[in-house]
Amino acid sequence: MSGPSTATGSLKTPGRKRSKAAKRIARSFGKHLVLSLAGVFFLGPFAYLLLTSVKSIDEIFAVPFVWWPKKFYWENYSNAVKAIPFLRYTLNTLFVSLMCVLGELIAAPLTAYGLARIPFKGRNVLFMVMMGTIMLPAQSTMVPLYVLYNKLNLVNTYWPLILPAFFGAAYYIFLLRQFFMGIPQEITESAKMDGASEFRIYWQMILPLSIPAVFTVGLLVFLNSWKDYQMPLIYLNDPIKWTLSVGLKAFIGEYNVEWGMLMAASALFAFPIIILYFFVQKVFIQGITMTGSK
Repeated sequence: MSGPSTATGSLKTPGRKRSKAAKRIARSFGKHLVLSLAGVFFLGPFAYLLLTSVKSIDEIFAVPFVWWPKKFYWENYSNAVKAIPFLRYTLNTLFVSLMCVLGELIAAPLTAYGLARIPFKGRNVLFMVMMGTIMLPAQSTMVPLYVLYNKLNLVNTYWPLILPAFFGAAYYIFLLRQFFMGIPQEITESAKMDGASEFRIYWQMILPLSIPAVFTVGLLVFLNSWKDYQMPLIYLNDPIKWTLSVGLKAFIGEYNVEWGMLMAASALFAFPIIILYFFVQKVFIQGITMTGSK
């Protein structure tokens, strides 16, 4: 009696395994299909930008819409670079972005460490007040800040773009604080017992453990500074000091717009960010995941 039942059970087991494997593959395929469709949806505008950058003006406004150009006008790129001081604007943008990254990586981790690891009276109240500044509209401080920088003779310089980063932004401080709070207190307590100062603990213990989070903050600061349009437009009056985001408006005239060159310059403007992301995506995703989990 035991022989047939054992054989039947052994026959059912591979079938169940194959059924579970098929269901797992189906679920995985469904998830990847949804993600692929979402990727195509988000990639659409960038694909339109690239294709429009190599179209003639007739094909750009053709009816019905022409998706794939009959002839690629690569000269749009060379004309765009020659029409404006593209290299100068790129160096200006790079300088401002790197200085903002430097300032934020000096101020934000220090402030986050104090709010996360050093107990003092009113720490939570101070943190809540700082977080409240995130909900403050930027338009409400735009005029007072301009008046302040104007009185300090800093208008038409890069200082209004760079200086705020050296005081730390609430959002980046919040991200790093959440990460620092996830580091076990025993690490710092043992260091204090050995006579280490707070700054030594921060510099030699906390920061090395927080490289992914700090790197993520630096990348976010660089992206925001690179694409910023409003602040350079307000504070930079001299065209030679413009950043790329402001310099692109040179293709928009009073009566016409050079759409081909504008799209080509916009594509060149986006390429460094895309290339940078491909190189650092693993560390960036790791930093975002670890910061959120902490």
